[in-house]
Amino acid sequence: MAESSTTARTDPGEGRVVIFAGGGTGGHLYPALAIAAALEARRPDVRVHFLGARRGIEAHVLPHRGLPHTLLPIRGVHRGRGVIANLGVLPAVARSFLGALELFADLRPALVVLTGGYAAAPAGMVARLTGTPLVLQEQNAHPGVVTRRFSTHADEVHVAFPEAIDLLPEGARGHTFVSGNPIAPPVPVDRDAALAGLGLDPGRPVVLVVGGSQGSEALNRAVIEMLDAGMPTPEWQLLWGTGTRHAEAAIAAWDAAGRPAWVHPIGFLHDMPAALGIAAMAVSRAGAMATSEFLAWGLPAVLVPLPTAAADHQTKNATALAEAGCAELLPESELSGRTLRGAIDRMMSDPDRRAAVRTAALGRARPEAADRVAAALERLLPPPRRAA
Repeated sequence: MAESSTTARTDPGEGRVVIFAGGGTGGHLYPALAIAAALEARRPDVRVHFLGARRGIEAHVLPHRGLPHTLLPIRGVHRGRGVIANLGVLPAVARSFLGALELFADLRPALVVLTGGYAAAPAGMVARLTGTPLVLQEQNAHPGVVTRRFSTHADEVHVAFPEAIDLLPEGARGHTFVSGNPIAPPVPVDRDAALAGLGLDPGRPVVLVVGGSQGSEALNRAVIEMLDAGMPTPEWQLLWGTGTRHAEAAIAAWDAAGRPAWVHPIGFLHDMPAALGIAAMAVSRAGAMATSEFLAWGLPAVLVPLPTAAADHQTKNATALAEAGCAELLPESELSGRTLRGAIDRMMSDPDRRAAVRTAALGRARPEAADRVAAALERLLPPPRRAA
């Protein structure tokens, strides 16, 4: 396959092949990985093959995990950068379509699952052309382009936000289900051990501030403003996930402020379930997977959406959750040390409000989403082949 690169290939003679297509970002790739694992657990005869983009995160993750995959030269459109910057998009789409067509001919998939992002488009086109059963999984409150484009041709569409249904074409709504985002389900946490491991005070509630593995410059800046302002010591303590890129500057600011004991900066939280399990509330961006984890843990959250996210989908996620009583929305345009401290204080000083938000969050949670979607895929697959 001249226009693609692959690792350990899937042998279609070994079992039913299911192609998972999606990526570009972790928000599209990791749901595919979680659903695929759940499906393989239910159907050991299934052989999974991942289809993604050479430019996406999957180009690093899939080879590292040794998973069968194909990477295509598909490219996303650079919004707002003009025609010249996007001249290569159409040729890349054409080459990727041909590469996907060749892959389908080789593997003869029984089912195709799209988890969104530009990397999913070629598989969607070929599935429609060949009449291969098709399932979509949409992570965000505002469905992405791929979901909107292929939803009417899909056998099923699984969404995480009920608000997404009304934004799909009318012809897709009858086969759309609210199944949640596939995340690792909450597990019991040894609170004392987790607090000790992170160097936290067992006598103070924990506020988790996290901006992802790379961190959020805007959130970090607001925390640093809190430190610089010399605000009174609160009754809570801050577990501050600065992100690896920002750790040095964040810790330097903490040092300059006299290392206040109520702030605990850490570059990367290796045990996120432990952090979620000990937190009384969270402050975060509003990515679909992060917010799904907060719901599953029943964690009240102040959400600061990334304003440059595609189609402003983080604002739509945060707005949907705020309107459902599951979180508070704090736009980045209003974010400062003062407003962040105020938002945390309001939540932490009102146990009844936190309890109400927790109840609302758990009511929307779908911690079993991966298995729920996998069960739907299993129903669409032919039965296992009988041994000769």
